Amino acid sequence: MADSAISVDKLKAFWRSQVHDDENWAFNMIIALARAIFVAHVFKVRYRRAPRCDSGPGIRLSSKMFINFRSILAELSGSPQTLLSAKRLHAVITRTHLSSDPFYATRVVQRYALSNGLAYARRLFDETPRRSVFLWNSIIRAYARVGEFDEAFLMFGRMVRSEISPDNFTYACLMRACCDRADLGRLKIVQGGAVVSGLGWDSICSSALVTAYSRLGHVDEASRVFYAMSEPDQDLVMWNSMISGYGHLCEWDKGLKLFSEMRSLGRLPDGYTLVGLISGLADISLIGVGQSIHGLCLKSCLDSDAYVGAALVSMYARCTCMDSACKVFGGLSQRDLVAWSALVMGYCQCGDGEKALLVFRKLTIEFRMVDHVLISSVLVAIAQLANVRPGKEIHSFVLRHGLESNIMVSSALVDMYSKCGFLDEGKHIFEHMSDRNIITYNSIILGLGLHGLASQAFQLFEEMLCIGVYPDQCTFSALLCACCHAGLIEDGKQIFRRMEDEFCLQPGTEHYVYMVKLLGAAGELEEAFNFIQSLPQPVDPGVWGALLSCCEMCGNSTMAGIVAQQLFQMEPEKGAYRLMLSKTYASDGRWSDVKKLRDEIIEGRLKRIPGLSWIGCSGNQIDNKLSTC
Repeated sequence: MADSAISVDKLKAFWRSQVHDDENWAFNMIIALARAIFVAHVFKVRYRRAPRCDSGPGIRLSSKMFINFRSILAELSGSPQTLLSAKRLHAVITRTHLSSDPFYATRVVQRYALSNGLAYARRLFDETPRRSVFLWNSIIRAYARVGEFDEAFLMFGRMVRSEISPDNFTYACLMRACCDRADLGRLKIVQGGAVVSGLGWDSICSSALVTAYSRLGHVDEASRVFYAMSEPDQDLVMWNSMISGYGHLCEWDKGLKLFSEMRSLGRLPDGYTLVGLISGLADISLIGVGQSIHGLCLKSCLDSDAYVGAALVSMYARCTCMDSACKVFGGLSQRDLVAWSALVMGYCQCGDGEKALLVFRKLTIEFRMVDHVLISSVLVAIAQLANVRPGKEIHSFVLRHGLESNIMVSSALVDMYSKCGFLDEGKHIFEHMSDRNIITYNSIILGLGLHGLASQAFQLFEEMLCIGVYPDQCTFSALLCACCHAGLIEDGKQIFRRMEDEFCLQPGTEHYVYMVKLLGAAGELEEAFNFIQSLPQPVDPGVWGALLSCCEMCGNSTMAGIVAQQLFQMEPEKGAYRLMLSKTYASDGRWSDVKKLRDEIIEGRLKRIPGLSWIGCSGNQIDNKLSTC
């Protein structure tokens, strides 16, 4: 019995042999050890009184069990792996009659939640008679983690009605769930509950609240909570959340001001701080600010961090500085999936589909799995190239990796096939989608419109409304595009009116351009001109340019001259408008005016982007041939 009995000294020796720096882990394990010692003592006394059986060495438990606390502690201290390992831990806890203890039940519930075994976690929770606040928090967090927010809030309601009161971690978990669901109304309700419970200004609740409001774009609300906290309670997470919130709203100047305030208080930034500053820079005019922050990253020795490096690549890509983006990418010692994705999406945003495809192929060699956002971006780039061969390669990749059920990916495939001239393939994907959203409908409506099938586009629009999918501005752009290709003036006018009157959507430049094209192509140049005059000023040059193009098509040199003068004042350095006007004058035989315009182009050294003819060579690549027009 001396070799096999449960020894407190052995347990203590085992504890001393474990080296862990995490204070929370250590604290929890001390509790686990104390409970294990207590249970061991109880079993030891009980089994001394039980009749012995000669079944070999070990603790003789009257044919019941052998308690291996070394195994229990090893399982509790290990990192979660698979559902099988969670079940194994549950079995060990059950055999030792510890599953009714809320501490051990909590740890098993956490293991199940992290191993995608939520049903097992809920069953164990329901079977546990005594539930601690930690056990309640674990099951609520488990539901929130997998996106079952309604169930998480139902469990919170049960908790409130029980004898256990929610703590600061409960409210913080619910605040994060509201943020993930983008549910601002429920977030305010949770905040009210925390205030009523006396936890409104708790540092953990406040930090979660600042983060949630910032990510939802309500930085003013986040700022009120932030500045209501005392300075010692304003931890780095709060500062980073505020700066990131301003960055996501592209209010980079406010983010920099807050960053300066943070530095003046002696707070040292980390990588997340600098990424928050970088995220607000999305224009070539702000490249100087971005380079300054890049310099600060270098001084702080944070440039080698994969997270910061990916943010720098993305920042330079958004500012269309792909050479700098490639240079930063090349200097990264560890190129993770985020950095690769930033480079690919940078080329997609710059319209360089061929380089985006090249980097994507290299990416798939190094990382066999990529996310749905990146695949959708690459498909958009392929649609711009109008080359279906690489699109089919990506489609095969999607099927191999089981991503065809993702709405974003399927919608991008519909859009790609439609714009590459394979509408039937796009319709086939659309018809076999189990779930559809507004993006899906917009893609197929636009595809039908581009192929002149306006009636089918209208039919799908009505179907969309019947099932409760609310249209957005892109929907009406697609419908107006369909009207332009089919020459349906009255239908186009009706759709434009419904957009404002029925759906309360404010038209944008793209909608105005389509209306001008629709009227101009039908020869209604006067009506198109009056339509532009009625728009809110100033009118985008693209709208006037659409009317000038219609004047050239109709051969109306008088109207073309009036419209061109508007464009010359808006964009005097652009030579394309003078060329369009000169062609209109030439068709009307006004050769002196043609010469005058050509001389202005030469003397002013005005340039226009030359036209491109895309020629597919054996389906493998696209050669760009510059035209001389």
